[in-house]
Amino acid sequence: MKNQLQKIKKYMKYLKILTLILILTNANAQDTKLLLSQKLISNISETPIYSRLTEEIDSRREWKKQFKYIDSIEIYSITYLSDGLKINGLLVKPKKEGKYPCIIYNRGGNRNFGSLKIAHGAITLGQIAKEGYVVIASQYRGNGGSEGKEEFGGKDVNDVTILTEVLKEIEDADTSRIGMYGWSRGGMMTYIALTKSDKIKAAVVGGAISDNFSSIKDRPEMETGVLSELIPNYADNKNVELEKRSAIKWAEKFPKDVPILMLHGNSDWRVKPKQSLHLALEFEKNRIPYRLIMFEGGDHGISEHKEEVNEQVLKWFDKYLKNNGTLPNMEYHGR
Repeated sequence: MKNQLQKIKKYMKYLKILTLILILTNANAQDTKLLLSQKLISNISETPIYSRLTEEIDSRREWKKQFKYIDSIEIYSITYLSDGLKINGLLVKPKKEGKYPCIIYNRGGNRNFGSLKIAHGAITLGQIAKEGYVVIASQYRGNGGSEGKEEFGGKDVNDVTILTEVLKEIEDADTSRIGMYGWSRGGMMTYIALTKSDKIKAAVVGGAISDNFSSIKDRPEMETGVLSELIPNYADNKNVELEKRSAIKWAEKFPKDVPILMLHGNSDWRVKPKQSLHLALEFEKNRIPYRLIMFEGGDHGISEHKEEVNEQVLKWFDKYLKNNGTLPNMEYHGR
């Protein structure tokens, strides 16, 4: 009997220690913050973009008509953690307090080419934020002062998917309503992210890379100057690594409950329009909900139809994020 009591006491002692360890571990996990800094960019007049956004009226410098919305938004530089690396980016949201749906914006380019500037915050992200969205964007690892090394669609995709968690630390963000918007390389990042995260409700891509094999044929310099330099073990695993970054090869992996708006200019020389056309056919086979809009004479940024592009982007996100629109019926139906 005495031995049994000693065993019970010993067991209870271990149980208390284990409980304490679990409590401390849970507390530490809760204390771990992903968003390390959020600094308001309060004086745009001191930035290079200011002269483009303003004009002289009665000896006063004022916002041009199309940029008056800047007074209604706040632009922040942010630093957050991804795989233990400090990653830089931008955050833009309405000044008015509230709970807003969120959009993760994925920039194009590589290294310094296409890196986020204040201009992106004020214009690209700002034009969405002014409509009642919290918009967040990453420089990706190795870029814009971020730690780590860029992999052009490798582990740097984690810098995008982790933003769904970073948004939870932003007071105005409604993380039950998150969309993703990517252009060019950012479109490729969006495609990959959609197969790795179940937190995205709707997506928009523009001039998106969906077939890196095709990109190499059309632009050999992409392989020598970008892919071979940024993708790890490229020489030894070229086909495997290119396939990982080419949605055309794994369209069946896309979720069937995330509607995708595809935008492409049919005069785009950087990413030929056939990439979106071919992927749309794969979406068709796999019954992935999508809408493809080809803009006649549009370049890589579809600059000739910018106003319509912006309207289409907002209509898509308004429908599926703000208004909780019904998913399209992808079963063959009708009379």
